[in-house]
Amino acid sequence: MNAAAIQILERTPGTLRGLLGQATTEDLDWRPAPDRWSISMVLAHLADVEGNGFVARFRAMVGQEDPFLPSYDQLALFAAGRAWDGTAELTRLEAERLRTLEFLRTLPAEAGSRRGRHEQLGPITVAELLNEFAFHDLGHLRQLAELYRARVFYPSMGAFRNYYQIHP
Repeated sequence: MNAAAIQILERTPGTLRGLLGQATTEDLDWRPAPDRWSISMVLAHLADVEGNGFVARFRAMVGQEDPFLPSYDQLALFAAGRAWDGTAELTRLEAERLRTLEFLRTLPAEAGSRRGRHEQLGPITVAELLNEFAFHDLGHLRQLAELYRARVFYPSMGAFRNYYQIHP
C-alpha cells in the first residue's frame, strides 16, 4: 500500500483544524457564488464520501470478488438544501478518518491488487482507489484554503489585491 497516500490521509484532519481554527461560522458558511460550495459544505462532503464512497468501495473489493461499485453522487448530499455546521462536520470527518485508517492498516500488501468494477470507470484496484483518495483530500485542502483566503484575507488586503486573481 502506498505509504505517501496513507500519510496524506493521516494528516488531512489536522491540517484542516490548523487551517480553519480561527474561522467564524460566517466564514464557514460563506459561498462565493450560488453554484459554489461553502467551507461547511466541503467538510460535509468529505465526511460523507469517507464512508459512503471510499470505505464502502474498499470493503467491497477486499470482501468480494470483482464487486460492482456504484458511482458516488456528490451532489445528492446537498439536494435537500439544508444548512451545514462546518465545525461538527470536521469533527465527524476526524472520527470517520480514524476508523478508515484503522481499517486500511489491517489490509495486507497484496490487497492493493484486489479489483472492483466501478459503475462509470470500469475495473479499478484497491491501490488505485487509495491513490485517488489521497489526491481527493489534497484537492479539497486546496479548495478549502482558497475559500478561506478569499473570504478572510483578500477583502482586507487593500492595493495588494492587484497582485492576485482569486477563484474560490
